Amino acid sequence: MNFEKFTIKSQEALQKAASIASGNQQQAIEPGHLLQAILETDENVSNYVIKKMNINESILKAKLEEIVSAYPKVSGQQAYLSPTANSVLQSAEKELREFKDEFVSVEHLLLALLATKDKISSLMKDVGFDRVGLLKVIKELRGGSKVTDQNAEAKYKSLERYSKKSK
Repeated sequence: MNFEKFTIKSQEALQKAASIASGNQQQAIEPGHLLQAILETDENVSNYVIKKMNINESILKAKLEEIVSAYPKVSGQQAYLSPTANSVLQSAEKELREFKDEFVSVEHLLLALLATKDKISSLMKDVGFDRVGLLKVIKELRGGSKVTDQNAEAKYKSLERYSKKSK
């Protein structure tokens, strides 16, 4: 897996996921850590998606915290990607190809998390995420643009309009 093919925001989310895992004395970086990291590191895209899809953010975060705190604890070991988290990253790379993008962005990670068969996918579906709706919101967010550089998330037209409206 070539992490240079990830946007800055998705790289930050991966680093934050490792930090969340180690902060909880957990060795394996799981999909829950990744979702939690996305919500914490990329407020723009995640807030836009959550609001547009009418997701109850407080329920999402509370249930996510329950899942993350239930992961096994191990101390003194180097963090590593769990097989499930690794498959999320591989799925994100497949999403990149479907979108004909050049870099794995936060949106690809969200789609991959939703598609993975684990507790995080179930949680996302329970709070209102679905693939068709998420794809629609992503297209709206991007305003027809592709992910062609590592700072793509900062350039989305819909985010500019959205952040101006919410101020």
